[in-house]
Amino acid sequence: MSKFTTKSAQVAVDPIIESIVNEDKVPWYSKPNLRWLYFMLFPTCMGVELTSGFDSQLINALQIVESWKDYFDDPVGHWKGFISASYSLGALISLPLVPWCNHKFGRRWSIFIGSCIMIAGAIVQGASQHVGMYIVARLMLGFGIPVCIVAGSALIGELAYPKERPVLTSLFNVSYFVGQIMAAGICYGTNRITGNAGWRVPSYLQIVPSLLQVSLCLFLPESPRWLVSKDRIEEANAILVKYHAEGNADSEFVKAEMTQITETIKIEYEASKETWFDLLRSAGMRRRALITAMLGLFTQWSGNTLISYYLGDLLTMIGYTNSQTKQTINLVNACWSLVMAFTVAMLVRTFRRRVMYMTCVCALLCVYIAWTISMERAVTAQENGGTNKAAGWSTLIFIFLYAPCYNIGFNALTYTYMVELWPYALRSRGISFFQVFGRFAGFFTTFVNPIGLNSVSWRYLISYCCWLGFEVVFVYFMFPETSGLSLEELAFIFESKDVADQVTAKVEKTIHHEDAEVQRVGDAPVERKV
Repeated sequence: MSKFTTKSAQVAVDPIIESIVNEDKVPWYSKPNLRWLYFMLFPTCMGVELTSGFDSQLINALQIVESWKDYFDDPVGHWKGFISASYSLGALISLPLVPWCNHKFGRRWSIFIGSCIMIAGAIVQGASQHVGMYIVARLMLGFGIPVCIVAGSALIGELAYPKERPVLTSLFNVSYFVGQIMAAGICYGTNRITGNAGWRVPSYLQIVPSLLQVSLCLFLPESPRWLVSKDRIEEANAILVKYHAEGNADSEFVKAEMTQITETIKIEYEASKETWFDLLRSAGMRRRALITAMLGLFTQWSGNTLISYYLGDLLTMIGYTNSQTKQTINLVNACWSLVMAFTVAMLVRTFRRRVMYMTCVCALLCVYIAWTISMERAVTAQENGGTNKAAGWSTLIFIFLYAPCYNIGFNALTYTYMVELWPYALRSRGISFFQVFGRFAGFFTTFVNPIGLNSVSWRYLISYCCWLGFEVVFVYFMFPETSGLSLEELAFIFESKDVADQVTAKVEKTIHHEDAEVQRVGDAPVERKV
């Protein structure tokens, strides 16, 4: 067994749908209906993370803007941490309602509802008259974002053609960095504006991504799996025929896909009571829940929030004190992160999931150790009244090296892995469960970071080095391999092989007729009598 294969028991599932998909040699851009679908998914579903990226960069950049600091009395320490962390607190409050919203209204309307909440939050944020109003605005923004993230990430995975699904779900998080660049560029320009417009203008502009989603999301088709769960079989089949078979109602692939979806969802709902306790009802579900909880912590406790929210403080510690210089570094880092995120997202079909996650955590540990050492040298020189330009430059280099290392796993694969890990009946709750731990970790670390940096300076980074060591061990022993299987085939990786074989048998019966053998050329079936 390869050392990059999960050590725990994992059911071997026959990848029958993926085998059929691999025979399709027609690229997505040569399929008009699929091309239109992907074009619409970008501003609606993938654009959801624009708001997250915009917010993290906005609060980071505004802390450098003098007018913002003057208006809110230059918050420091725990108060500064709470202002930044209130976004995650708002998300934590909304998460219990997210699965219900997805189940009741579907994926599209959930995106619409969450976006409307964030529009209201952005308006209140720009109009804030005091710090209390500003915090309420951030709570509102945080309240709306998980509704959109859970629905958007699930809808991408459930609408995409299986061949492109890993890339599309990986691109979901790439838009985070587009949002970062937007905020960094806007704040770079407004940094020179005197008066409160310097921070109010970018605060109001946080409304833009949500307006985009509200305007376009209802033009998307609904998730076929959600429609099947509501017994709207004909509508689900019509969507799959249109986008996965380019209108060919006789497509054998769509027939097999529909059989697999309906049979799998039927089995899932027979075993599910549609409660949060379903996440823990069996050994397989408990393992999913543990992996999901730890991945939520890993995405926020790997040191990324230091760069996302407190890059200005880090730069001050190593000798960069000019506001315009900080904004420039901030913008360049956001652009660099986008390039790295996009590059890695394009490689997700090339490498297996466990290989990418192990590479990610090992690389992050190495970078953080080197970053800690260089920062100690730079800070020590500052404290002694001198400068260590070599150490300062080294620290800056390691901060930039952090982006590609983090993106290999925790950015590119997060929602790809969550969509693959959880079966349909529990997918909304599973991703919400991930959000609970991710938002809690984000709230905690965003609140604690300025306290740690003020109290123990560079030594605070040692805590991240220790945690990253734990991540290496956990990923190695606990993360399963999920590449090369359809969503329905992945539903049984921790369950009884008999159940997986039951669904596979029904799919094979759909594909192989009793008196005819079907040979596929793309989506056009050609029958050859036996």
